[in-house]
This record gives sequence, structure tokens and C-alpha cells, in this order.
Amino acid sequence: MNVFIAGFQHETNTFAPTRADWAAFEAGSGFPPYRRGPAIIEAYRGKAIPIGGFIVEAEARGWSLTASGWAGANPSAHVVRDAFERIAGDIDEDLRAALAGPGVDAVYLDLHGAAVAEHLDDPEGELLARIRARVGPQVPIVASLDLHANVTAQMLEAADALVAYRTYPHVDMKDTGALAATLLARRIERGEREPLAVRRLDFLLPLNAQSTMTAPANAVYDELLRLDQRHGSVLSFAMGFPAADIAECGPVIWGYGGEAAAAVEALFARVDQPRSQWRLDLKTPDAAVRQAMSLADEEDKPIVIADTQDNPGAGGDSNTTGMLHALLACGAGERFPGQVAIGLLADPEAAAQAHAAGEGARIDVQLGRSVPTWGGRQSDAPVVVRATVRRLHDGLVTLKGPMGMGGEVRLGPSACLEVQGVLVGICTQKTQMLDREMFRFLGIAPETMKILVNKSSVHFRADFAPIASHILVAKAEGPMAADPADLPWTKLPASMSLNP
Repeated sequence: MNVFIAGFQHETNTFAPTRADWAAFEAGSGFPPYRRGPAIIEAYRGKAIPIGGFIVEAEARGWSLTASGWAGANPSAHVVRDAFERIAGDIDEDLRAALAGPGVDAVYLDLHGAAVAEHLDDPEGELLARIRARVGPQVPIVASLDLHANVTAQMLEAADALVAYRTYPHVDMKDTGALAATLLARRIERGEREPLAVRRLDFLLPLNAQSTMTAPANAVYDELLRLDQRHGSVLSFAMGFPAADIAECGPVIWGYGGEAAAAVEALFARVDQPRSQWRLDLKTPDAAVRQAMSLADEEDKPIVIADTQDNPGAGGDSNTTGMLHALLACGAGERFPGQVAIGLLADPEAAAQAHAAGEGARIDVQLGRSVPTWGGRQSDAPVVVRATVRRLHDGLVTLKGPMGMGGEVRLGPSACLEVQGVLVGICTQKTQMLDREMFRFLGIAPETMKILVNKSSVHFRADFAPIASHILVAKAEGPMAADPADLPWTKLPASMSLNP
């Protein structure tokens, strides 16, 4: 059997300030850069992304693979029309060639599921529909999705099977690709689509409440696995990305198999009640820092604060300064000199200035940006200070934590600056703080810090929770709303609640 494979990954925050153009997909930054053709198979086989797991499982089953393009860009505002149409056009061109040549017995797509383009509210559904029109009704199409997918009716209709990650932080991406291959094998053995059951929830889940390392999400996914064993189903619960202003934004539960309907109803009941289980404890920047300082007096392990509203993994540009202002105003670096760190602040100009000055230099520097958020608001002003350049680096970092073990991120010229006892990790290209190596490469040893401020919402927990005594979530001004009710929605149906 010959399987046509391709990928398109983008998580779109329609309220964010920066759009994803073609250059964003060519660079990749936190993702692999755009690749096309057979080289994808060698490059991604066994890697900790869905297509890596699919390739391994497909080859183990004796399937041959025809590779098209794989495109991924950091979360941001809308994917520009040109970028999406180039990606979709490459896939269509390669699919037509495969149909005319070796033939196509099935299609696998490595998708995110929460993309929004300038001209399309549902680009993944559109891509699946175009592929369906090209291959016809009999060729199976399966896709893997991110746990944050906003799953649409068009996506479910066009694909024979969809399956989503079951962990956040996403440490099961490779496993999900392999599970997509298993679903494809089930579809082929059956000779027709498996029965599908779907339930859509009518409230948005805040991103920070979705972590499967904490309650209630951990218990929900444990129940999902038990229901699959009991009913012979393959369930998915996509909790949705609550910053995409489209009509079908929100959580969806679906499943395949003869008893999928019963399994979906049971999981729906577990998620839906009580809704209060999904509510958050969010702190102001000053309150988070003051609590962290108090805890740090007694603890041997770091207190980690999530700067969640500037998360570059959810559409922020990793350049706001609310948490840095709070650290300086509260005197955290003076209380614990050299043991307080924040990262990574994406500031190309400051990074270039540090590299020009050299290690050990004292520089007068402006750090960060004031950026528009929503409702006419702005984030905090830049921090203007005298800083010491402690470490310089070219920004090529190999990850060692559970999220991206063995993968590389390309941060561009980077530096560690010391400001009033606070270590500030700065870089040129934005990437979410999800791995301790992203501090270590700048000479910051996370394990020895008293306070760590991470520009991330949840992914950091995979590598930082084992060393943290406490984890706090701070709500500094930034482009990614921790509370969906703060956003000026225009397309959500009136029946959708903005809060659990």
C-alpha cells in the first residue's frame, strides 16, 4: 500500500499582533523549516512530532510512503493567504503527480487543527476537502491533530478518521502519529469508515486549565483511556484553542468504533460537570512575584512563574515586559542576586547591542516592547536600564527535555543580561520557554535559581515541574488572554459561554 503524507502546522491567535507569512514557514523557528519531498521521510522518521511516529508505524506495517511538504510556523495571528495557498498548492501538485504515477491508496496529514487564514476560517477543513475532491470518496484520509484543535464539521466530514494528542504538555506527538496509522489500518481492514460519534461542548476552556499534568484534565484523559478499553473505541478530546475568533472555536469530543457513541457520551458527562472544575487561579504580576519571593525564602527548589499572556506558543511575540517590571519593582534580584531569571525575551535590537559590546560590557539598553493586545489596550512600557552582558551565544540550541528531545531551535544571536540582580535571557527569534536548555545555553542554571519566569503557558511544565517547588500563573498584559472572556469575540455563537 502506498500512503501519501504531508503536514501543515499552525495555531492561530486571531487577536495576536503578528501574522504568519511564507517566511515564517520557511524559517520554522520552533518548528522544523519547510521541507518538501522524499527528504521528509529521512528527516522526520522517529522524531518527536506526529509525522515521525506515523512514518515508523507505517514502515513497520510494510507500507510505502510518498512524501509531499511539511510546513510549520510559530503560533501567531492569521496565516497570510499567499503562505497557505503555497503550502496547499505544493501538496496538491505532489498529490496529482502521485495519482498519475505510483498511485495513492491512502492519505495521512500531520495537522494542528487550530489554524485560521486571512481568507479562510477553517484552512485545515479546506485542505482536507481539496484532497478529498482530488482522491475521490474511496481513498482513506486520516489526520493527527493537536490537543488544542478547533475541530470543525468540515474536518470530520472530509476525513475518514482524526485523532488528537492526549497530553499537554504535548509529550505524545509521536505516539499520536502512530495511532493515526493504527486508525488507518482499522479503516482499511473494515473496508469502509468506522462509525463516528461527536459531541461539542458549549463553553471555552482557558489554556492554563488544559494541562494534563494537573486536575481536572489529568483525570479526564485517564477516563478517556478507560473508556477506549471498555468500548473498543478510539476517542479524542480536543480542548480547543480559545483565541481563534471563528464560529466553531471550542472543545469537541469524538470517537470511532462500534460503541463510540456510548464512550463519547460518558466522556462528555465527565468533562461537562461540574464546570467549576475548569476555573483558574491567576495572579497579578506583582502578587506573583511577592508570593514567589516569600516562598523562595523557605524553599530549596525554584518557584516558577508562567508569564502566560505573552506565550509565544499561543500567539504572543515573547517581548512584553510586565513580569520584568514586577521583578525589578519588587526587588527580587536584590533579594536573590543572580538567582532570579526571566526568559526568553525576543528583542533583536538588544541582542545585537549586547553582541556588539561583548561579554562583560555594561550597556544602556531598552528591553522589550509595548504591544497592542485587545480592546484598545497596550502591554507595559519597555524597560530602560543599564545592564551587564553576562553571556553571548549564536542561538542554536539542542533540546533535551520531554517536549522536543533531540530537536533544535534557532533563536538567532542571544544574550544573558544582568539587570539589578535579575538575569534576563534575550534572543532574536521568538520561541516558547519549554526546555531547561533554553536557559542553560545562556549560562543560567535553572536548578540553582530561586525564581524563574517562563514565557509559556503550560508546555514548560514537562521539563520544569520536576525541579520546581511551586508553579504560579501570572496575568501580565500580553496578546494571549488567559481568560477568554477578556477577548472581543465577533463570530462565536450566542450559545457559547466564554467561561466554564
